[in-house]
Amino acid sequence: MNVRTLCLSFLYTQDASGYEIRKLCTEGGGAYFVEASFGSIYPALAKLEDDGLVTSRIEHQDGKPSKKIYSITEAGRAAFCDALHEPLGDDIFRSPFLLFARFAHLLDADLVKSRIDDRLADLDAQIAELKELQQQIETGDEPSHANDAWVVSYGINCLEVAHRHLHTHMNSLIASARRRETRIGQQAAE
Repeated sequence: MNVRTLCLSFLYTQDASGYEIRKLCTEGGGAYFVEASFGSIYPALAKLEDDGLVTSRIEHQDGKPSKKIYSITEAGRAAFCDALHEPLGDDIFRSPFLLFARFAHLLDADLVKSRIDDRLADLDAQIAELKELQQQIETGDEPSHANDAWVVSYGINCLEVAHRHLHTHMNSLIASARRRETRIGQQAAE
């Protein structure tokens, strides 16, 4: 899925500025779909507008610069649905923590334990954020489609599995790390 389709997905349910689309890509439920930078969103919006898939209007704000608000057209809705028929491609999962874990054997056990604790706290925060979103969807506080609840539930389950695995197996990762005394002894020998 590309940035163009991502922009159409957000505009399918609400009008938004490029900044708001970027915010939706980095915070909340939209952050789990496709990564998009300002440098990719604005050219995609310009091309969508050139192709007649979105329109824009200038919205003036008191004490702030005016902003350009984009709206999807009927042609844009059709193009979005067509894009959903295309092959999806593989999910992309990148994790700096997994790189760290891969080389934990080179590090002090105290550092490995600390990073595991940080990662568990991050997972807890992400799960809590999604559960809050789930609650907003269930109570109707968040405008949504029935499938939004399914998507959020899927995300919660994936994160809970990651949390459970890390919590259950953290001792083997910590045990693979060096003890401070070992590292200091090796440095002294060198």
